[in-house]
Amino acid sequence: MGKLFPFRRRPSAPRPSVPFWPEQDPRHVTIRGVAGETVQWLGRLRPFILGGILLSVWPAMDPALVEPPAFLSTEPERVHAQFTRCGRGRGQACVIDGDTFRLGSRRIRIIGIDAPEVHARCPREAALAQAATARLQALLNQGPFVMVGRFDDMADRYGRDLRRIERRRADGTVQSIAQEMRASGLATRYLGYKANWC
Repeated sequence: MGKLFPFRRRPSAPRPSVPFWPEQDPRHVTIRGVAGETVQWLGRLRPFILGGILLSVWPAMDPALVEPPAFLSTEPERVHAQFTRCGRGRGQACVIDGDTFRLGSRRIRIIGIDAPEVHARCPREAALAQAATARLQALLNQGPFVMVGRFDDMADRYGRDLRRIERRRADGTVQSIAQEMRASGLATRYLGYKANWC
């Protein structure tokens, strides 16, 4: 007996060569499986998403850690005073140490820096504290400056006002007192705990 009903594969019809995604419609272009239109919208929403995340974690952060961005800041407060070292009878405008000064009845802590303590734990810290206090006094006495705080005007656990201190120079650049203190080596970035200067 021969082969009954031999099966033959029919030749498949050629498929039309149509591009998988039409180039003229950007909604069908994908980036890693996400439609291009969606990617564009996510790009536009990114600042709002990041802002929402920042606003949600901001109240829990130590307010002395990070200088507030412009949209979370208070109105600038202009200060024009001649600063002395704090002591008996010299409390109107004076420097307490390398990161804190007094202005009237207020004590101002500079956001983002940690300086050696005047009430030191060792002779090295005591010497650095004196140098840091003198350096901050010199910086504050270079001319008028502005103080900017967080929009919620939060103070630290010692009741000190937390402020970013900056000065606009004649050439238009902005001088950050915190950066100047860190650059001098007489203060370090505040990380939520006191640095060991001994």
